[in-house]
Amino acid sequence: MSGGTARPVPAVGAYVVDVRDGRIGQVMGREGGYVQLRPVCGGREWDCPPERLGEAAPGDVLRERVRRLNREARLP
Repeated sequence: MSGGTARPVPAVGAYVVDVRDGRIGQVMGREGGYVQLRPVCGGREWDCPPERLGEAAPGDVLRERVRRLNREARLP
């Protein structure tokens, strides 16, 4: 038996890390026991179990934004 308590799900709008693959996403909502995440600066949402979420450091979020802007600047 588990003696721990469930970890609270971050609020909509918070940035988190999907620890399964290291992606950083913004919490968009909850659906069917999963947390819906959207990549920093937009993109296709994905679902993550709440127990697989980690805290995203502000520097990591900023790094993702810069990476996305640089990628878009190179597009023709």
